Amino acid sequence: MAIITALRTSRGRGKRVTVSLNGKSAFSLEAEIAVKEKLKVGQELVSVQIEALAKSDQFQRCLDAAAHYLGYRPRSEHEMRQRLLRRGFSSDTTEAVLKRLREQGLVDDTAFAEFWRDNRQSFSPRSQYLTRLELRQKEVSSDIIERVVSTINDGDNAYRVAISRAHRLPLSDYESFRRRLGGYLKRRGFGYGVIKETTERLWQEKGDRQE
Repeated sequence: MAIITALRTSRGRGKRVTVSLNGKSAFSLEAEIAVKEKLKVGQELVSVQIEALAKSDQFQRCLDAAAHYLGYRPRSEHEMRQRLLRRGFSSDTTEAVLKRLREQGLVDDTAFAEFWRDNRQSFSPRSQYLTRLELRQKEVSSDIIERVVSTINDGDNAYRVAISRAHRLPLSDYESFRRRLGGYLKRRGFGYGVIKETTERLWQEKGDRQE
């Protein structure tokens, strides 16, 4: 049997409480865990209780790390799992935290895939192929990817991404124009048919404006 002889709270960010048992520092845990469990000096703790406190502290620290990671942008479940495991959290704790995040709607691969698609559409339009590849790298499931990516219009995206680049290309040589603009579109995953149609359209539009 161990008796709590002191509870010392650290200062600064991420307050933790150091618990002393029988006059010696024994372990530390998040302050909110100590409050939730109503720890107090003179309280007796058995080994099972100490293990449960350690488990609760590990879960809370893992949950806090996940919330911090989500603060930058939405994450796929795979991204979150890998991040937490790299931080040194156990597989069991990581899966328990992921379950909590799913229940709260904070980790949702469909919502993540839609965010990814919309972000690309707004700031860096690209093809269905390349968007699909990026989401696969995030290990989003194939059925989610297909539902989300199917809404992308390659023709519209190719035109949007190519129009600013086309304005900077000279109109003196169609082959050079086609090769340079085509290479630019190919790097964004567009197929031959879309590239050909987009290149011819922009060449014609540039010519019409200069007449």
